[in-house]
Amino acid sequence: MTITDVARHAGVSVAAVSKVLRNAYGVSPAMREKVQAAIAELDYRPHAAARGMRGRTYTIGVLLDNVRNAFFADILDGIRDELRDSEYTVLIGAAGFDPEEQTKTVRSLVDRQMDGLILVAPGTARDEVLATAASTPTVVIGHHDAADTHDSVVDADDVGAGLVVDHLVRLGHRDIALVSAQGTKANRWKRPPETVLTEGYLAAMERHGLAEHARVHHAAYSDEGGFKAGMTLLTAERPPTAVMTGADVAALGIYRAAHELGLRIPDGLSLVGYNNTALAALAPVQLTSVDQAGHTMGSTAARMLIERVEGRRDRAMRTTMTPRLVVRGSTAGPRGR
Repeated sequence: MTITDVARHAGVSVAAVSKVLRNAYGVSPAMREKVQAAIAELDYRPHAAARGMRGRTYTIGVLLDNVRNAFFADILDGIRDELRDSEYTVLIGAAGFDPEEQTKTVRSLVDRQMDGLILVAPGTARDEVLATAASTPTVVIGHHDAADTHDSVVDADDVGAGLVVDHLVRLGHRDIALVSAQGTKANRWKRPPETVLTEGYLAAMERHGLAEHARVHHAAYSDEGGFKAGMTLLTAERPPTAVMTGADVAALGIYRAAHELGLRIPDGLSLVGYNNTALAALAPVQLTSVDQAGHTMGSTAARMLIERVEGRRDRAMRTTMTPRLVVRGSTAGPRGR
């Protein structure tokens, strides 16, 4: 079916159908109803490439590094709910952790004429993101680096880390370790979320007079990354009595390592995650975690992006989420092993 078929079936001009499809100003309710009825009867779908040649494709590209991270599902739910009543469709680019693969995926989304991009903590080079944002409306989630060319949605990660350390210290812990993703200077991001999280952790440990007990272990935010980190930390000469991680998915890997080593949580180890995903509340886990409002981050990013795409705003904006600590059964006072 073509737009001409729709126009013929509705008894209107092709230009009238085009106006309805573009949601253009000046279309009467009767005309809109007649055209939409014809579209439904003919099961007509606009060709995305053709729409792109005329202007918009009504597609939004979302870059993810790990589809197994449950926090990203919260972000995607927020994006979807924000766009539910619009014409926009979301396409996901699952690129993995490799910066070159992420760059390739971002370029592919641009080549496929996405109207805008939402990049979730991109590992691709900052220069690449800035160049992309100069021509394609872009929102970056996670990174704290300010820019004039793209919008940002971030969590106050340093505050979140402080909430965790304060909670664990109140329980009596002193040997508190942080498992965080490895930041890299090669991609020119100065303040990715893991860097800000680490700064908050170190500042909180110093504030409590525990700077000499601070330990930062770098690992991928994945179950396997958490498991390896757990095996290293928990078999050390002086193992920590509490571990906080930058992602729930990594905390679950540490949970698995503790189980393999015969450590019960929270009796032998207190464990805290970050993101407060649905996994954290599961009955066998009951993971204490920092909630950074993933759904709200996603919906906010989508709303900011559409404002850019539709020309309602041309200046960069930044929104910061306020974290809160959700205490569950994975933390308790330190006990002898």
